[in-house]
Amino acid sequence: MNMESKIFVAGHRGMVGSAIVRRLEAEGFSQILTRTRSELDLLDRTSVRRFFETKRPDIVVDAAARVGGIVANSENPVEFLIENLTIQNNIIQAAADFGVAKLLFLGSSCIYPKLAPQPISEDSLLTGPLEPTNDAYALAKIAGIKLCQAYAKQYGKNFISGMPTNLYGPNDNFDLRTSHVLPALIRKVHEAKTSGARTVSIWGTGSPRREFLHVDDLADACLFLLKNYDSPEIVNIGCGEDFTIRELAEMVCETLGFEGDLEFDASKPDGTPRKLLNIENLRSLGWSPRIPLREGILDAYTWFLKSAH
Repeated sequence: MNMESKIFVAGHRGMVGSAIVRRLEAEGFSQILTRTRSELDLLDRTSVRRFFETKRPDIVVDAAARVGGIVANSENPVEFLIENLTIQNNIIQAAADFGVAKLLFLGSSCIYPKLAPQPISEDSLLTGPLEPTNDAYALAKIAGIKLCQAYAKQYGKNFISGMPTNLYGPNDNFDLRTSHVLPALIRKVHEAKTSGARTVSIWGTGSPRREFLHVDDLADACLFLLKNYDSPEIVNIGCGEDFTIRELAEMVCETLGFEGDLEFDASKPDGTPRKLLNIENLRSLGWSPRIPLREGILDAYTWFLKSAH
């Protein structure tokens, strides 16, 4: 890739896509292609193909997906399967048919088996049952990985796949019904603090362990992979460190200055007991994350406060 490469970032208004656009702009790339949903419906195959045929991007980053937490995944498996399969099929096939030189497909750590050995290495894929609370999303992402690998094998396409861990940061979703755990905690603690409440209720037992990567670190890793990685084999993107949900909640309370109590609702599902990625493959290529979790939480909270007004 060079500074004049035409780079299409699908899903640029989401947390991941917007971070990738910021990183590309900071690097000095001058031809970043973006389209809002009203300008280009990624569910519409004809529109996607027309866009690729007309604009002829050199590089594609597929950061477009229907995403959500446990509740959203559990209640809408049909939409999570159909919409994600359709979006990625449209983008990947059009990229192959209209001469895209390189494509980066972004998956998710939820592709791995629920009880995969920890930390989870890339070869754990398809070695056991998935976590039931998000298996529809996971299956769609696995299909996207396999499609990229099939294009690489059958047609020699340079289509690569990165598997991010749990992400957070600017442009995150703070809606309590559909958000992931960290933004949900930030919002709950913020609302408790501003209302004068003495307790914050948290789903589950607090014992599951989770890894969190700031989305700006992910964007940096994506640019690194576009420049330095050409294998169809998936590569994990994480920070190599995890925390219990209780530890995370306590960290959020400290960062936001909330001194009340935490109440854990054990009647609610915990999800996967632990999900830590093995990032040795990415480290061996020369990339490491830079943003500590406490610093990242403060950054996400600052963005939340700005966006709420």
